[in-house]
Amino acid sequence: MGITKSEHYTTKQNQIAVLLKAIAHPARIAIIEYLLKKEECICNDLVNHLPLSQPTVSQHLKELKNAGIIKGSIDGNAICYCLDEKALSKIEGYFSETTKKIKSKNITCC
Repeated sequence: MGITKSEHYTTKQNQIAVLLKAIAHPARIAIIEYLLKKEECICNDLVNHLPLSQPTVSQHLKELKNAGIIKGSIDGNAICYCLDEKALSKIEGYFSETTKKIKSKNITCC
C-alpha cells in the first residue's frame, strides 16, 4: 500500500480523515461511548470496563488523544479523560453537510 500524499487534499479533507481514522476501531468507539456515559473517567475505569489489557487501552487512548477526540488531564497518579466537543462537532458537521448535499441533489442511484 502506498503512502498517502496529504498535500494533494484540502486541509479539511485531511482533518476529517485523521478524525475518522482515529475512531475506526470498535475499541475506540467503546471508549467514546463509555466517556459519553461517565463524562470523564480514569484510565483504570476503562481497563475494568473493556475486555482489553491496560497497555492496549492506553494505546487506544493515545490514538484518540493524538487525533484530538479526547482530552486528558493529570489528577494525582491518574489521568482523567473527556471528549473534545470541537472534534466531535467537526465529524458531525462533515456528515451533516454530506447528507444535506445528497438530499438536495435527490440522488437515487444504486
